[in-house]
Amino acid sequence: MKRILLPWALAGAALLMAPAAALAQTDTTARPAPAKPQLNTAPPAAPVPATPTPTPQKEYEARPAVPVPAPPPVNEPLPTQTSPNSSSPSGLEFPEGSRASEQPKPLRKYFLYANFGLGYNGSSAYGSQFSASIAPAIGYRINERLAVGPGISYAFNNYSIPAQFRAPGTPSSYQTNNIGLKGFAQFIFYKDFFVHGEYEVTRAEVLFQDQNTGVISTGKITVNTPLAGVGYRSRFSDRAAADIVVLYNFNDGLDDIYGQPVIRFSFLFDLK
Repeated sequence: MKRILLPWALAGAALLMAPAAALAQTDTTARPAPAKPQLNTAPPAAPVPATPTPTPQKEYEARPAVPVPAPPPVNEPLPTQTSPNSSSPSGLEFPEGSRASEQPKPLRKYFLYANFGLGYNGSSAYGSQFSASIAPAIGYRINERLAVGPGISYAFNNYSIPAQFRAPGTPSSYQTNNIGLKGFAQFIFYKDFFVHGEYEVTRAEVLFQDQNTGVISTGKITVNTPLAGVGYRSRFSDRAAADIVVLYNFNDGLDDIYGQPVIRFSFLFDLK
């Protein structure tokens, strides 16, 4: 029996080894060498933050409704809207006080002030007297109403001497020239109306008459002339204006150089 089973067992082992040998002879694929193990050198990862637990939203209380005014009717203009006209074609008006013309203007402290004066006195001690003067000055505004300043003055006088007041053979008229220094003050009391006062010290050329012979001659003296009156200002622009002033001459004596009354035309120009 053993002799019968042994051949069969050898034959079966041969059949099992044949495919493996065939595969070993035909498998020529190159296989990579196994990788070497490496250490983990990367920095440790940051911890993952914990997700916050959502807070439940609060329930808000309902607020009372705010009343909204009803819009004006379509046909009625808005408060800042007027009917279109030549000065406002769109009908829109700026709020009161917002225009450039309505803004307060800066106070210009200094200004040039030059006046021209005319005077006539028909009852002077020597007959009739005509005078013309010019007086440039620099003014300083203390405030919007009050202004003061210094200046210089020049006056020309013509005296017409009647025959009963002059000696025979003497001229019937005399001309004199005067130059002086002055100070003035102005105060605006209503709109463009103002009071004007000044005091002038003049080195004047005046007339003298000899009591014995009646001969008239000229000579130089120092004359003090106080003047006061009212005036009106007419503005050409924001910086230029013209004044007309009527003054009373408080020096109405023998050494008067202006006559009575004194009328002046003045020009004002504001400096920057």
